[in-house]
Amino acid sequence: MASEFFILGLTTDGKQFRPSDWADRLCGVMSCFRPAGTGGRNAHLQYSPLVRPTMLNGVKAVLVDEGLKEIEPMAYHFVRQFAIDNKLQVIDAANPQPAAQKS
Repeated sequence: MASEFFILGLTTDGKQFRPSDWADRLCGVMSCFRPAGTGGRNAHLQYSPLVRPTMLNGVKAVLVDEGLKEIEPMAYHFVRQFAIDNKLQVIDAANPQPAAQKS
């Protein structure tokens, strides 16, 4: 079973990431990357089951299934690099720690 990780909408110094719809935008870009046979006729209108927006402790987040790496390594690298470039917190979904948010 592939593991998962969260990209939080908080920078490494605890500031809220902007724009406020960043998670929806990132997941929209990644919507075409999905396991074979999923999505059906309207797959282009749905988020990928491998990269989906969520909330974690009241903070916007994106849950990424590492199975994305098997389907499309470049897409996986893009998501990881997005978090690095924007200095976003990344945490293991199997052991999520509460996010500390600064005002």
